[in-house]
Amino acid sequence: MAKAIFGAGCFWGVEAFFEKFEGITSTRVGYIGGDLDNPSYEQVKTGKTGHAEAVKVEYDPTVITYSELVNIFFETHDPTSKNRQGADIGHQYRSAIFYNDASQKYIAEEKIKEWDEKGTFKRPIVTEVVQSTTFYEAEEHHQKYLQKNGSVACGIG
Repeated sequence: MAKAIFGAGCFWGVEAFFEKFEGITSTRVGYIGGDLDNPSYEQVKTGKTGHAEAVKVEYDPTVITYSELVNIFFETHDPTSKNRQGADIGHQYRSAIFYNDASQKYIAEEKIKEWDEKGTFKRPIVTEVVQSTTFYEAEEHHQKYLQKNGSVACGIG
């Protein structure tokens, strides 16, 4: 199985969206890209740790490609909104692709160009494409949060 990590705002909704697609074998929500080891949700939501809320997607590349995952990522959120998704504001809700290797980086950068050229969005894409660092899994009660709580939308309390 291969892995991909995406930040697209509130991780609960992003996780639920990705799980709908064939070839995705597992998802985990967590934190990446910050300065604090093993941060908690309470710490990350302050915006002071530098982490993004993110989803780690494990997938079967013979069923779904990384390129297709990046397309799904752009369908999950507004990649033209810097550090904000809906009512969630702050660097922890940034649009980001955390690549694991040069191939993922290339695909992500090419997909940004492709989506910008298609004109799907009214503004340019501001998604960060950055090297993956340590992914810290969020607390267990955040995993599959929307499914556990019978929700269909994301809301941060």
